[in-house]
Amino acid sequence: MCAHVERCNRPHTRACVAQCGTLWRNVALYGSQVHTETPVDPRGFLESGPKFPQGALPEEIGKLNLEKLSIQEASLTGLIPFQIFNMSTVRIIDLGLNQLSGQLPLSLGLWLPNLEQLYLDDNKLSGIITSSIGNASKLTILSLTTNSFTGSIPNTIGDLRFLRVFLASQNNLTRESSSLELTSFGNLSTTLQRLEAFGCDLMGDFPSGIGNLSSLEVITLDSNELTGFLPETLGRLKLLERLYLEHNRLQGSIPNDLCLLNKLGDIYLSDNKLHGPIPTCLGEHKPLRSLYLDSNKLTGTIPLTLWSLTDLIGLNLSTNSLSGYIPLEIGRLKVITQIDLSWNQLSGDIPSTIGGAQTLVTLSLAHNKLQGPIPQLLGDLINLEFLDLSNNNLSGGIPKSLEALRYLQYLNLSLNRLQGEIPTGGHFANFTAQSFMQNEGLCGAPRFQVPLCRTSRTTNLDFLKYILPSIAAAILVAVLIFVLIRFRKQKKQLPPRTLSDGMTVAIKVFNLQAEGAFKSFNAECEVMCNVRHRNLLQVISSCSNVDFKALVLEYMPNGSLEQWLYSHNYFLDVLQRLNIMIDIVSAMEYLHHGLPSPIVHCDLKPSNVLLDEDMVAHVGDFGIAKLLGEGEYMSQTKTLATIGYMAPEYGTEGIISTGGDVYSYGILLMEVFTRKRPTDEMFTGEMSLKRWVSELLHDGSVLFVVDSNLIGSDDENFSAKEQCVLSVFHLALACSKDSPKERIKHERCHGYD
Repeated sequence: MCAHVERCNRPHTRACVAQCGTLWRNVALYGSQVHTETPVDPRGFLESGPKFPQGALPEEIGKLNLEKLSIQEASLTGLIPFQIFNMSTVRIIDLGLNQLSGQLPLSLGLWLPNLEQLYLDDNKLSGIITSSIGNASKLTILSLTTNSFTGSIPNTIGDLRFLRVFLASQNNLTRESSSLELTSFGNLSTTLQRLEAFGCDLMGDFPSGIGNLSSLEVITLDSNELTGFLPETLGRLKLLERLYLEHNRLQGSIPNDLCLLNKLGDIYLSDNKLHGPIPTCLGEHKPLRSLYLDSNKLTGTIPLTLWSLTDLIGLNLSTNSLSGYIPLEIGRLKVITQIDLSWNQLSGDIPSTIGGAQTLVTLSLAHNKLQGPIPQLLGDLINLEFLDLSNNNLSGGIPKSLEALRYLQYLNLSLNRLQGEIPTGGHFANFTAQSFMQNEGLCGAPRFQVPLCRTSRTTNLDFLKYILPSIAAAILVAVLIFVLIRFRKQKKQLPPRTLSDGMTVAIKVFNLQAEGAFKSFNAECEVMCNVRHRNLLQVISSCSNVDFKALVLEYMPNGSLEQWLYSHNYFLDVLQRLNIMIDIVSAMEYLHHGLPSPIVHCDLKPSNVLLDEDMVAHVGDFGIAKLLGEGEYMSQTKTLATIGYMAPEYGTEGIISTGGDVYSYGILLMEVFTRKRPTDEMFTGEMSLKRWVSELLHDGSVLFVVDSNLIGSDDENFSAKEQCVLSVFHLALACSKDSPKERIKHERCHGYD
């Protein structure tokens, strides 16, 4: 039960008290001979009056009628004369920062009726804290920190009704569990603002009655042996700003009641035995600046709301059992200086958006299950001094952008699956083999204890051995796509099917109460009943009367493309995604060029692409399709496509054309190979899926863009896959230009030019 003014850089607790004590008028030094009407520091110093030499404290001082005795940092030694504690007139005694020894008299407090502040900190005093201190009823500040006091804190401390600051940290005090239930300070005045007892070896359960001290602003009970649970009564401390309970043995979960404390800025609960999830409500606690929950037994995922705390400065969740992914929203932390998520079970990629947290000084993601490449944009963390990504499954090369980190002092990339040459610029000249060990694919200077990188002559051989086959593979894929489309175009169209017994079909019933339902039904009938193509969803029959309208459609047993992209139970590899996009291209080519009058689909998106039993794609839902008259290639309409896939000219001018489908196809192509919706919440303001793909392709490898489940740098035929996917993205960007005039000709987007 020690109290303190604020959390300072220990051991300089003394300076903290000096800054926070009550200002006095009429401060008397030596028998009231010197007075001032100007507020001064209550600790004050002996600005005037006799100066005491180094050595023992004279007994004669106790015979003076002093109101203030302040002899600090004077190298005083020996015992404190008992006469000093008999001065009934004294209000302030400050003998701190000396080398005084011995024990305090048992009568301490009995003859000090006017004592308000007593500073004996930073000496060599020993023995017990006498219970008679409770008789100094006017005491407001009692500082006994950094001595050698033993025994327990007397219960009479609870009798000091005006006590605001009580420091007894860094002593050899002991505390029994029966004494810690606030029996000694639970009766203190509710004006107590700061409670500090760090390093006091306090034992027992955390005091549940702490909620009674409603004026508390700071609680510092760290580095003790407190046990038990964090009480819900903490939620009563509406003025609490800082909570320091690290290095104890606290158990149970983190109470949601902490979220009720509207001023709480610092939460330190490190090195306890807390378990359960991190409360989601902490992410909605805007005043939070420091959150340290490391070295506990926390489980579950990191709340997504946590990354919305844009004023967060320090975050340490290390050494727990947290799982899940590091979200893209990590880049929103614009003022954070420390992120430590090490020693957990996090998986997935390191998001490239982390480059947005440019104030980071320390970043540790070590000892997790992270995979994929090291983001090129880590080089944007210009203030980074400490970077630890060791003990993961990271692959790919070490970005040369890290050479630009001029403050980087510590780097650990060991125990991963990294490949390629170790950079040599910047601070890499100072790093040792310890930073890169057990990455079998790395090469570089001998001092890194890795193989030498191949010479230029060998590089030429590598070009012949690896690059040429990659180019050939990419060309082969392109030829296969070309041949497949031509082959499909030449196949006979399937004859219309009629409904028969036992046939499985899908029924699309139109909600006639919805706006435009009749128009949508008529549009689908007009389009789908008169076209036949292998990659278009076919209408088998229809049912229409005044009160009911429905279409009988082919049944697609494998559901929609959207389901295969975003459900965890489904997966499409590179070849499957290519085939699906070829199927869609084939359908759009037929609609645009295979009919007397072009048909514009107007709403191309994953949910409108269905897959049959052979994973062949069928384009459906022509509810807002437009049939262009002969020679008509543009039309104005009030119908809008889905946001994110809609061509710009739809929204600005209401103009549709076959080029609008080309734009949607380009967006869909990006979505299929990034597995990111164009409406993802990460795409806000000026950032869009198209811009994101374009910028990352410009800044680095295709690995930063492509769905991480598709390609890894250790994949067989990696180069061929990379070139193929890179071509896909360049094609998608060319098809989705904002201006229809700049947009690539739709025939080329369809892959047959």
